[in-house]
Amino acid sequence: MAKGLIWATAEDLAQNRGRVLSLYRQILRSLNSPKLPLNLAARMAKKAEVRAIFLLGSEEWSLHNIDDLIDAAEYSLSLLRKGEIPKHIQ
Repeated sequence: MAKGLIWATAEDLAQNRGRVLSLYRQILRSLNSPKLPLNLAARMAKKAEVRAIFLLGSEEWSLHNIDDLIDAAEYSLSLLRKGEIPKHIQ
């Protein structure tokens, strides 16, 4: 991402596109893991939640917020790979 800018340019968004799509697919695949204690309905609900989060995140234009969203997705993916379900932090 461009340094010193606050808002994302089309170039910044294009650079992140592959990374974000990869994270999205990996998270959806990880929800199918037999390590997770979820039944079919819970898996479908979690997948719908992931789709909604990524859909809302796709409208973000702040570079700092985009970085935070990518970091959160990577952290959630690491938890899913361990067989843990990420909890909502309040």
